[in-house]
Amino acid sequence: MRSTATPAAAGRLPLLYPLRTLDESRVAVHELPHHRLRLTIDHEPLTGLTPDMLLWWFRNIGGTMPYAGRDVPRYRVWHPRDHIAWALARPAPGGGAGEGARFHIVENFGGDPAMHVDTVDRVEKLDRTGIRLVLRIAGVPLFQLEHTWSAGRGRVHYVSVLDLGGRSALSAPVNRYLRARVFTPGMERAWLRHNVEEVGLLEHFLPDLYAAHHPGAVTAAP
Repeated sequence: MRSTATPAAAGRLPLLYPLRTLDESRVAVHELPHHRLRLTIDHEPLTGLTPDMLLWWFRNIGGTMPYAGRDVPRYRVWHPRDHIAWALARPAPGGGAGEGARFHIVENFGGDPAMHVDTVDRVEKLDRTGIRLVLRIAGVPLFQLEHTWSAGRGRVHYVSVLDLGGRSALSAPVNRYLRARVFTPGMERAWLRHNVEEVGLLEHFLPDLYAAHHPGAVTAAP
């Protein structure tokens, strides 16, 4: 993960849907040994979504879709204010955006260039239960973001967990550097708000997008 100041993305998209607000009762910030950090969000259920929709979304996030009268990258629609770019840095062994792929993600939390993130993460898990993105250095996982989901009645339950820092005591100096210079103070709250917003936006556009690519499919459990 790299975090450096950058100019705001050109051609910012309009917000067509309301953003969820941060509910403190649904988030947790844990300071762990050796300067590690864990952020957890138990999202409000996502109405109208299914595990199959979410799996399809992450496997096909690199496409385009109609938005605000034009065709734009799906990743930009996912958070029109914060998301800048997504690219498939390396395809999965079987091709495409599956397990083993590397995602290049560029975004500004809160649309703020001071909260800039530019990272290439490996997809270590992607199935009907969730996705896990990991950044390793010399084999040591220093960043991990895991989204897990499960089906409910006409909705899905969705949990996000971000882990920053290596677990070993030997990683403490690196973890301290990450907290001071990469995922800097203030980014914890910015990420929590950003993630609540982007996950909440899925229920506004994903059911229709999925239906357009799966004619006749059952979109959500009654």
